[in-house]
Amino acid sequence: MDEKNLHNKMTDQDLIDDLRKMADDIPVPPALEPDSVERMLEERVKKKRRKYVRIYGGAAAAACACVVIGLSAAYLTGHPRDDMGSAMSGVAEQADELAAAEDYNEIYGYIQAQRDTEEKLAATHSDGGFFGAVEDSAASQESSSAAATGTSGKSGSYSDTNVRTEGVGEADIVKTDGENIYLVNGETVEIVDITSDEMEHLAQIEMDEDCYVTELYAADERLLILYTREEYDDGKTGYDGTYRQYTCTDVYDISDPADPEKISTLSQSGYYNTMRVKDGYVYVLSDYSLPYDISRPEPRTYIPEIQGEIMPVSDIYMPQRKMGNDYTVITAFSLDDPKEKTDSKAVFGTAGECYVSTENIYVTESYYNNNDANVTQTSIRRIAYENGVLTGTAQTKVDGILNDSFSIDEYDGHLRLVTTVTSVNGTEGSFLTDLADMFRGVETEVRNVDTNSLYILDSDLNVTGEIRDLAPDERVYSARLMGDIGYFVTFRETDPLFSADLSDPHNPKIIGELKIPGFSEYLHPYGEGKLLGIGMDVDEESVATGGVKLSMFDISDPSDVKEENQYILEDMYGTDVGYDYKAVFVDVGKNLFGFLSYGDSTVYTIFTYDEEDGFREVFSRTLNWTGSVRGMYAGEKFYLISANTIESFRLADFKKVDDIVL
Repeated sequence: MDEKNLHNKMTDQDLIDDLRKMADDIPVPPALEPDSVERMLEERVKKKRRKYVRIYGGAAAAACACVVIGLSAAYLTGHPRDDMGSAMSGVAEQADELAAAEDYNEIYGYIQAQRDTEEKLAATHSDGGFFGAVEDSAASQESSSAAATGTSGKSGSYSDTNVRTEGVGEADIVKTDGENIYLVNGETVEIVDITSDEMEHLAQIEMDEDCYVTELYAADERLLILYTREEYDDGKTGYDGTYRQYTCTDVYDISDPADPEKISTLSQSGYYNTMRVKDGYVYVLSDYSLPYDISRPEPRTYIPEIQGEIMPVSDIYMPQRKMGNDYTVITAFSLDDPKEKTDSKAVFGTAGECYVSTENIYVTESYYNNNDANVTQTSIRRIAYENGVLTGTAQTKVDGILNDSFSIDEYDGHLRLVTTVTSVNGTEGSFLTDLADMFRGVETEVRNVDTNSLYILDSDLNVTGEIRDLAPDERVYSARLMGDIGYFVTFRETDPLFSADLSDPHNPKIIGELKIPGFSEYLHPYGEGKLLGIGMDVDEESVATGGVKLSMFDISDPSDVKEENQYILEDMYGTDVGYDYKAVFVDVGKNLFGFLSYGDSTVYTIFTYDEEDGFREVFSRTLNWTGSVRGMYAGEKFYLISANTIESFRLADFKKVDDIVL
């Protein structure tokens, strides 16, 4: 049998088995243990796919094996034109009302349309079966636009999580109220008293074995534990034997932190995505992906549940295209009275990036629309929220995909977005074939033509102004849209930092472009006229990385941005910063910022900055732990939390005070 026919005869399981064998045969270096690298690779590679991809098997294939599982079916599937409008390349789609479903049968029809398209694609391409079997990725990570500034409390000031939107609270793996630290420790939650130099373990909350704790939130004598619970149904209750996932929020009264008392549990279908707190109300978002085999068209098999009951059809918003396979489920409740939800809504389509402003929740989904535009596109759905009430208002679609939620921002009644628009060359599905060849060890090139676009949308989500065809052959790596000025970084071999005047929503303009080696994956406002960049140093000729790079940009004149100072952490190949904004500790008032970087070792470093001396390292700690790490301060101490260990240091000189192992 010739190579081509052999290629076509491979089954789904053949290819999956080959990938696993390649990974199993390769020893894993300590710096590449799954706990430290798998999540990083899934998120970073998914978001920063290179224009040219060459894989020669061996270690590279093993490293990429975990990435394939994260590719979204919506990303790989072409979506045919429907009668609700088509998206043409170069033309933003007219905004529509965000309408609820007419009945459950309408939703079922959309699901079947999705299944039919996936089956046709699989039949057309020999590799379709493998990619059809790929699982959806976990919830997309978000980014932040507000510094983790100090908060006043009973014991003085303390730092908060680096949140996306100032004034909108978020959960994290570690929180403090200035007197106690609350942290996720595996499947338990620990409460530690930090009011004296010697820390004291006060309480431990143990979760059930089937509960995967993700984050927690503590404020106003309330502790919220957010987790995903998996439940198996044998088919006797209305749907065939499958596993179902539920996002649960346990609410505790912690008026006595040593004796937390559970008040309530609220559940909703799907994996936990994120949460927000505003004006005393909590909003929990989950991603509910349907199983492929829905053998019986009963609502319970394909409709999300809230507190064990399927959602009414009037609370489920439908997409512009008549297809779908996922829901973003949103539930709201009051912190004062958490026993009952105040409202809940579900957005049907494809689960994707979520951005929450002070007034609206934006659910976006990215996909290829091969039959219409042959470019990547993003659908935007807006749900207004206030005092626990959720209202769907509008939806639209634009060309390109978002890098992360830094690339979308609401300001003065307008929504601004920066997207990367990718055209797929060749016949439909050529990307799938090339990617399959890549994992079989065949040298291949995936060639995509990238440009970038900036859009400004009005309150009805109609485009009022746009700039297209920016930075050809480059992709957006980071963005900060701050008031009337927007900054975003694209990268191929050098790092163009663009500045855009957004003051006129009908006529946005690029007013500056700074080109320097490397790229910034994260941008953070750092006081008047300053913008901090954290990314990678890259050699212009070899395109080899030289370490983690810090840049301080002078943006006092947005039309003439300058790199005021830079600092290279040599022999470090990455940070958590690019995909987990909560991993960054930043307090501009104290002139301190810190984060974790990794190379041959894993190091948490804190820096300070001034114009004359540039960046100065004031604290460095090498860690054995390779998972998520958090830094925070309370009063006069800085706390470094890694795994089940908390270490405290004096803020004045970073001399160690105490540690506790939980």
